Amino acid sequence: MTAVPEDSDVRNRDVQDHLDVVIIGAGLSGIGAAYRLQTECPGKSYAVLEARDALGGTWDLFRYPGIRSDSDMFTLGYPFKPWRDAKAIADGPSILRYIEETAAEYGIDRHIRFRTKVLSADWSSAACRWTLTLAERDAAGRTVERTLTCDFLYICAGYYDYDRGHAPEFAGADSFAGRIVHPQFWPEDLDYAGKRVAVIGSGATAVTLVPSMAEQAEMVTMVQRSPTWISAVPGRDKQADAIRRLLPPRLAHRVIRTKKILFGIGFYQYCRRFPGAARKLLTGLATRMLKDEQAVAEHFTPSYDPWDQRLCAVPDADFFKAMKKGKAQVVTDHIDRFVPEGIRLKSGRVVEADIIVTATGLRLLAFGGITPHIDGVPVQLSEQFVWQGAMLTGVPNYAVCMGYTNASWTLRADLSSRLVCKVLRHMDANDYAAVVPEPDGELVEHPLLDLTSGYVQRSIGDFPRQGERHPWKVRQNYLLDSATTLRTDLNKTLKPTPRAHRRAPVSAAAR
Repeated sequence: MTAVPEDSDVRNRDVQDHLDVVIIGAGLSGIGAAYRLQTECPGKSYAVLEARDALGGTWDLFRYPGIRSDSDMFTLGYPFKPWRDAKAIADGPSILRYIEETAAEYGIDRHIRFRTKVLSADWSSAACRWTLTLAERDAAGRTVERTLTCDFLYICAGYYDYDRGHAPEFAGADSFAGRIVHPQFWPEDLDYAGKRVAVIGSGATAVTLVPSMAEQAEMVTMVQRSPTWISAVPGRDKQADAIRRLLPPRLAHRVIRTKKILFGIGFYQYCRRFPGAARKLLTGLATRMLKDEQAVAEHFTPSYDPWDQRLCAVPDADFFKAMKKGKAQVVTDHIDRFVPEGIRLKSGRVVEADIIVTATGLRLLAFGGITPHIDGVPVQLSEQFVWQGAMLTGVPNYAVCMGYTNASWTLRADLSSRLVCKVLRHMDANDYAAVVPEPDGELVEHPLLDLTSGYVQRSIGDFPRQGERHPWKVRQNYLLDSATTLRTDLNKTLKPTPRAHRRAPVSAAAR
């Protein structure tokens, strides 16, 4: 964990009150955005606002056992900073160190304002600038409100709610004699050695927790309502290792990254175009691991097709190995209620447990929970459309960073940051004070994220929409996006406000 510099509170009192660009969020996306901004728009002043005490976002917040990426680090990592560790599927602490190294290496850490939460963001059409109301918290926990203005606002806070996870109520929870924990808020003092653990859920978090906890627990039982597609992947890429031995680091990183991108897109397209064959492939691999066709049919054969929901990757088949060792098991059934000794299922079976882990999923939260306002009026995000996967109709000088659902987050995140830089240069070159995406005709409305996963369906109505055609369609294809995004004719779909039309902001003294 990166500690806040001792002088950060003093520094925060003396910083500029107006900046060219403000980036919200010092996680993987925010650090990448800062790098692109300072290298492609070197004259721009900027700050990264981070509500927490440390950078890293997800990779600093989540501390549950075994936390890791479910994408390879050659594509989840930055294209400008080669991933040098041995494991392609990396653990959380390794990813956090990588983000910290990047921030320090490029001087981005000097631009981060920690313990700074954005309470509101209001755009002035007259002044063509954003006014942010901030809550700054010092080391003693005291909070002071202040304002900061900027010309362009870039939200890199992801779309998860970091303060609350999805926590359905279970009947009888108060009667359980053991301890109930949620992965998003993992207690440091939890001792599960030699104990019986029940993990509720079947997503990436549950699939990560089970083999990790099985190393010390007496038995770990994953209780799932329905199966999830799980695929074993190598934790270490031998081909990548060979390429890194033969080529210089940056060239090797580029070659490996390209290979990973092509394979990922190819496998996704295979699953979508030939779902029957993909089902057969994945069930065949699971059967080969477990040597139990009945178990695979009951616990690892979902009703939905591969990539209707995100595929769960298990490095080196660790999940299946834990089952074969007798340290883990899967139960597919509906939960009736908690009882003192564990979980009673609809079938009447009781899963005995000393600890219950509710890996029931995350909650979506649109863009850090910050609702943009235009001249004091809140923007109804669900009525807006996304342009190029980054900017929104109706909201000038505003961008959001979103990753792919079928590939590494950073692939699109980096494209979005480069696009933002292109927009900023476009504005400077044409002396524009503001730009806002404007459709060239009616758009057919589609949900922003095209996944059937429960966490998506529960909250997707609060998000902007996508259209049916480029540049309003949020494509899940990096090859197409990388070929077209930065070649977009900005004059066609960005409505400008010339700088001459901007009125100088009224000072507090004048008011």
